[in-house]
Amino acid sequence: MRVPELEPALVEQWRAGGGELIDLFTLAQARLGGVAAFRLGPSPTVLVTAPEAVQHVLALRPDRYVKRSHRARLLIGDGLLAATGEAWQRQRRLLQAQFTGRGMRRYEQRIAEAARTAAARWAAYARTGQVFDVGGEMRRFALDTIWRALTGHPLDPGTERELAAVPAVVAALPSLPADGAAAQGAVAAELARIDAVAGLAIAAARDGEAGPDGPGLLHVLIEASGTRPEYTDRLIRDELVTLLVAGHETTATTLTWLYLLLDRHPQAREQALAAGPEGSAERRQAIQALVHETLRFYPSAWILPRSAAQDDVLTGYGIEAGTDVLVCPYLTHRDPGLWEDPERFDPGRFTTPGRRPAHPGGYLPFGIGPRACLGLQFALRESTVLLEHLLPAPTPRFRSVPSKAVYSITVRPDGPTPAVLAG
Repeated sequence: MRVPELEPALVEQWRAGGGELIDLFTLAQARLGGVAAFRLGPSPTVLVTAPEAVQHVLALRPDRYVKRSHRARLLIGDGLLAATGEAWQRQRRLLQAQFTGRGMRRYEQRIAEAARTAAARWAAYARTGQVFDVGGEMRRFALDTIWRALTGHPLDPGTERELAAVPAVVAALPSLPADGAAAQGAVAAELARIDAVAGLAIAAARDGEAGPDGPGLLHVLIEASGTRPEYTDRLIRDELVTLLVAGHETTATTLTWLYLLLDRHPQAREQALAAGPEGSAERRQAIQALVHETLRFYPSAWILPRSAAQDDVLTGYGIEAGTDVLVCPYLTHRDPGLWEDPERFDPGRFTTPGRRPAHPGGYLPFGIGPRACLGLQFALRESTVLLEHLLPAPTPRFRSVPSKAVYSITVRPDGPTPAVLAG
């Protein structure tokens, strides 16, 4: 049986109206269901949002639905997010132990220090009444956290200034020329700044320099180069930049959305703080629910592209080899067949049993299956620790809020988020 396909006239109507891709996806899902096709070229693209189909593509048959070139390859090179095949397996094995169990424990102190540093800045803003950008503060915190994890050093002003090139390149990616050389040239200055920072950090790690909290993830990569010839300085640079991008851009965006949502739903903050005293398991659970509900609205990976490596049958539909398949957690998370009143911000979905889909394909802000984000626990931990510090403090009062979302590598607010802190 063929995947139901959106009528060409509707696709042309969408194209003529200058709509976003998410608008086309939403139309296809609404008309055709959780496995739907549309044509933007000669061949159909298959959109997957039904949880059974999501699990099939990402978790049960990852060998049949493979990643091709990552959209950010120009920035991250052959880092883990872009790697495929045996190279990906080797790189994943090396890093996996760093983000689970005992590996995570070595980052607890670094996360706490970064959160305390951010809380001190917010306390100063509250004293002075200074206008500040909430999104900028979240990027600063998340970058400080991942830099401490990578190098063992807190983020210094010079490094912070140079690494502003990372979000600049990420924001530019959707509008870069299709030609690789032209795209490279368009962001050459930013890439040079990133390469310079990475080169200095790698050289320091090779010299044995460790930070106040000891060696970091970068030292793990350096050690690997001693026994694994594939870990050249270039691959170490690519892994370093991959971890910088994945380790701060998504967390910062999530925390920014969370505060924008709390601005519209202040009772959610009060409920989290009332769940238990400071440091209690009850309050931590309530704060984690805030994070999870924000990730339901704005998942870190809003779209997961795959290519069918061979013919397959997907929940009864025939999929031909070579077909582009797009898994869209953003739409799965807003499916009224899975989530009660999905457009309502309700963190209680994640504290009350039975209020979220039981199917593993129903909630996947970091993906599922073997290519699920390695940094899931790290991201949840740093977000929770920061909010434990900031939620009891004066709350941001926004001077203006972005009017829409931008669907790029992440789903990010379209514009600045200036605010003052109000008691």
